[in-house]
Amino acid sequence: MHKQIFVNLPIENMARSQAFFRALGYEFNPEFSNEQGACLVVGENLYVMLLVKDFYQTFTSKTIADARTTSEVLVCFSCESREEVDALVAKALAAGGTSPRPVQDLGFMYSHSFDDLDGHSWEFVHMMDASKALG
Repeated sequence: MHKQIFVNLPIENMARSQAFFRALGYEFNPEFSNEQGACLVVGENLYVMLLVKDFYQTFTSKTIADARTTSEVLVCFSCESREEVDALVAKALAAGGTSPRPVQDLGFMYSHSFDDLDGHSWEFVHMMDASKALG
């Protein structure tokens, strides 16, 4: 099976995007980063390639979606706790992101999300441990 995932997202401004994600506590892999693309490390073997739109366009003949007005993908990451979910969203909002919807608490699942500076939606979820749910 697959060993890594690389999600590619088009962005407007490299410096601005990197500053935003660093404010959330994320790091970039310098070996795979330059002025056109940056490898955002979001977990073990989990990467998001932030690609300046002109460079992103070299990988596709399709029109690049404007994530501020069109949903292109919903990226969701698991978190260890509700507190981690809330902390990540709070950092994103403080760094200039927006929250497209309120927290969702379904008991067994807790989620919250933000839109980054380019309009890409990021969701964070904490799932209750099934063994705890059974008593």
